[in-house]
Amino acid sequence: MLYADKYSVLLPTYNERENLPLIVWLLVKYFGESGYNYEIIVIDDGSPDGTLEIAEQLQKIYGEDKILLRPREKKLGLGTAYIHGIKHATGNFIFIMDADLSHHPKFIPEFIEKQKEGNYDLVSGTRYQGNGGVYGWDLRRKLISRGANFLTQVLLRPGASDLTGSFRLYKKKVLESLVERCVSKGYVFQMEMIVRARQLNYTIGEVPISFVDRVYGESKLGGNEIVSFVKGLLTLFATT
Repeated sequence: MLYADKYSVLLPTYNERENLPLIVWLLVKYFGESGYNYEIIVIDDGSPDGTLEIAEQLQKIYGEDKILLRPREKKLGLGTAYIHGIKHATGNFIFIMDADLSHHPKFIPEFIEKQKEGNYDLVSGTRYQGNGGVYGWDLRRKLISRGANFLTQVLLRPGASDLTGSFRLYKKKVLESLVERCVSKGYVFQMEMIVRARQLNYTIGEVPISFVDRVYGESKLGGNEIVSFVKGLLTLFATT
């Protein structure tokens, strides 16, 4: 084994049958190329579209040591999905990311390098620093997203420029302590994780990422969660 560290990727899924083979292939590719030890934990919440069956096929292709299936009966929310995934993770580091291809696995080696550089407790992908960007969003959503981040910066001073993003790398024990404390649901959960990390004096590194709206499938936001800009509807993934 090239590295002593192991990285567990938690992929909560709900109706992601089109996206899952591609995201898994990309994860295997970029982890394989960089030589880091990894596992991918798929936490499917009873998707009616057959996501779990696709995941089972992927497990046969890539092996049970690389693809772990930890399904649940029904949709139980993001926070509990992470708690469920952490229980089964054998890595000492954990990646959380969306399975809908809005997060490109090509950034994973950069997250790992950034973490090692400062021995950070967590590394967050940011769309608002350096080369980061958002593709496929209309102006309204960009304004809502930036506005929400700005307000949170002013009110809470969390020390990270992108609070609502959900592409992050955590030390396992840090993620465990944060998830236990978080009470929020939905998109606010990601924000609370960063704010609580700050309160607990955890160190936060940042990596600029480009964020692409969903490739396949409908956005899962209800009308009341329009402000939750972390999902969407774009098809040009490979070009970014």
